[in-house]
Amino acid sequence: MKVVLSTLNAKYIHSSLALKYLKTACNIVDSEIVVKEYTINNELLVILSDIYSEKPDIIGLSCYIWNIDMTLKLVGLLKKVLPKVVIILGGPEVSYDPLDVMKTNIGIDYVVQGEGEETLQILLTALASNTTIHTIEGLSFRQKEEIIVGKPQVIGNVNTIPFPYYDSDMEHLKDKIIYYESARGCPFSCQYCLSSATSGVRFLNLDRVYKELEFFIRHNVRQVKFVDRTFNAKKEHYLPILRFLATQDCRTNFHFEIAVDLLDDEVLTFLKDVPAGRFQFEIGIQSTYEPTLNKISRHNNWSKIVEHVTRIISNQNIHVHLDLIVGLPYENYTQFGQSFNDVYQLRPHMLQIGFLKMLKGAGLRNIANECGYVFLDEAPYEVLSNDSLPYGEVRKLKIVEEVFNQVYNTGRFKYTLDFLIRLHGGNAFHFYHDLSTYWEEEQLHLVAHSSKSIFKYLLDFCSIHHEKERSICQEFLKFDALMSEKGTIQPEFLSWNQDQWMEEKNEFWRNANVVRNYIPDYNFTTWRDIKKKYRIEVFSIDLLEYIKQPGKISYRKKPILFSYGQDSTQYQYIACDDFKKIEGRDYHAL
Repeated sequence: MKVVLSTLNAKYIHSSLALKYLKTACNIVDSEIVVKEYTINNELLVILSDIYSEKPDIIGLSCYIWNIDMTLKLVGLLKKVLPKVVIILGGPEVSYDPLDVMKTNIGIDYVVQGEGEETLQILLTALASNTTIHTIEGLSFRQKEEIIVGKPQVIGNVNTIPFPYYDSDMEHLKDKIIYYESARGCPFSCQYCLSSATSGVRFLNLDRVYKELEFFIRHNVRQVKFVDRTFNAKKEHYLPILRFLATQDCRTNFHFEIAVDLLDDEVLTFLKDVPAGRFQFEIGIQSTYEPTLNKISRHNNWSKIVEHVTRIISNQNIHVHLDLIVGLPYENYTQFGQSFNDVYQLRPHMLQIGFLKMLKGAGLRNIANECGYVFLDEAPYEVLSNDSLPYGEVRKLKIVEEVFNQVYNTGRFKYTLDFLIRLHGGNAFHFYHDLSTYWEEEQLHLVAHSSKSIFKYLLDFCSIHHEKERSICQEFLKFDALMSEKGTIQPEFLSWNQDQWMEEKNEFWRNANVVRNYIPDYNFTTWRDIKKKYRIEVFSIDLLEYIKQPGKISYRKKPILFSYGQDSTQYQYIACDDFKKIEGRDYHAL
């Protein structure tokens, strides 16, 4: 009996942890099991042809909101070319309404509901031996004209589930994100999340976790993404893992979803000294509006969130990613703006604006009518409006999200954005609202953009809203351009020095004794090497003073040396006596 387990991932860099678990759990079955992963960008007929070439007796397909429509089309095609094949579906997108799915898709023979390692293993054993399936829990199946519906299952002891990775997998996975879990379940019951459908957390033994993490480190993988719903649910579990990883000699980055307000001073002190780039934290804030949080059964200790996020970011060794959700109950446009400003002032490395999805099995779906929700009938079930947020405002926030991703989440415009927001009275949401209005008026939301073009849009926006400060905005844009991506993006329309100051710059580089005051190991090699590693730009305002005293603008010509030899760009003033005596005057404080 040959079994093909397959899924359609959202992107090429993703890999399916679920299929790997299922294969290892079912290896005891007397069958040949093959895993085939595709993406939703692959042609349906190409996928059909590839699966057909395996000549399977049984096909198992893992279903999620991003692939369900394409998967159901695939089911129909598979039954056309392999009419005798047995098709099994599993995953969150079919676990909570198997009756509807099987009624409308006659090609589906079985649906495995919930955590499927045990259920699928028992089902495959029964099919191989031609024994009854009627007593299998967690299984929906056809019985003549009737559909028998089971209940989603959970694995009581997760330590019985085999480790899903083999040495032979790692070459294939070298360019993909590696997913791993040290626990299943969540201590919280947030009503927008599928975790609200189950209760309790089940942990892997720590000795096993250490051994499995050593496997990834040995294979020198770039990133391991923990899929634990709340990694720091239990200190006795998570802190030893963090301590273990902090001591490893490796390049691997470990990504965790955490509830940051659960951390304590011992953990925060420990995090201060972990190697830079070792950890990455994703923190779901979702909203700061208390009526909304109460309705979705979520508690945020905001004062602790502010304190803890601020401490972690200040250490400059851990990437911090914060999340907000548009469309939660009771949160209108203005209140979302307040949530946005609350989170934005923490200055995370990335802030994701997500849009609520009415997931099957989540608590909010059951009270959708109570809050006047209108959402897509088909996956991904994204909210279009509710009683507090009409569609026009959801649409507006979609454009805000696009703009925000282009200018903030790219990390290219740190100082320019700070300057422009100050011109907007310090209200970040007001600024992004106005920028998105400009974006829509220019129909920029309908086209793709180059990196250089975003610089032009910000300058044009400043010209419209703050014409007098346009020249200052240019200086900030130049500084941001030289600080990001090793200075490789230099939009031509900005006022670069070009040949101006060339004599002073050349004289500076020829004087090795002077240069060593700034670059201790400097030795002149070639002009080409200098241009590759360094850049000197003379600015018309005192940018470093602004950085030290946010809001203060002084007209003072200042040469800044940018160094690109490190992981992050370094910058420093060149003293006037080492360059040229140039003086300016104070302009004003914003």
